Amino acid sequence: MQSKISVENLFFTYSDETEALKNISVDIYENEVFVLFGPARSGKSTLLRLFNRLSDLIENSRFQGTILFNGQNIFERGIDVTDLRRRISMVFALPTPLPGSIHDNLTYCLKMAGIYDTTILEERVVRSLQQAALWDEVKDRLDKSAFALSGGQQQRLCLARSLALEPEVILLDNPTSGLDPLSTGVVEESLYELKQRYTIVMVPHSVQQAARVADRAGFLLDGELVEVNQAGKLFVNPDDQRTEDYITGRFG
Repeated sequence: MQSKISVENLFFTYSDETEALKNISVDIYENEVFVLFGPARSGKSTLLRLFNRLSDLIENSRFQGTILFNGQNIFERGIDVTDLRRRISMVFALPTPLPGSIHDNLTYCLKMAGIYDTTILEERVVRSLQQAALWDEVKDRLDKSAFALSGGQQQRLCLARSLALEPEVILLDNPTSGLDPLSTGVVEESLYELKQRYTIVMVPHSVQQAARVADRAGFLLDGELVEVNQAGKLFVNPDDQRTEDYITGRFG
């Protein structure tokens, strides 16, 4: 399988000298759902933010190591960070619709990227809403305010907004943490379709969700990547006792 993102000997330290990531090495393959799970403050979200250099916004932090995206070091001098964040898109736990209509939310980012052709804009609006499993619910009210949507719909709108830019990788940081079980199920089901076109890296809100959606998974503990394996192996018969203890609820 071909690596989409390859991490080699990665360390990351916050300004208060907290060592958030310790010698992380992992490959994430094309068209898979790769899940990072573990207790709070284990480094999951920090690693996600490094993948599209949102870590640049963390003042006085330090890192060493390499992250390759399609074989290129993302921290190499001359990298266009704006383009990188379009190609590796992030969806956060808290839905953040933009002021304006549902339609405006999707076309604004496209116009900012220099796309003004009406035909292309409309094609992207429809396709991204379909991919985010939202089209059937909003197709007759695209001119209505995005803030009128339910929490689950707003989260899927934010996902559609990322998909409209046709990224290569989607980073999902606890995307269902505030959603009801029905909305959570809709988002999870959409992942099976999305991975046909995209690579997905996700921090889940529970071990149970990790086991449901992952093709492969990695267990993080205190900044260390303890174990990586196929989900069917990792969640049933992990190699490391710490992984088994966490999965079975002995800590965390």
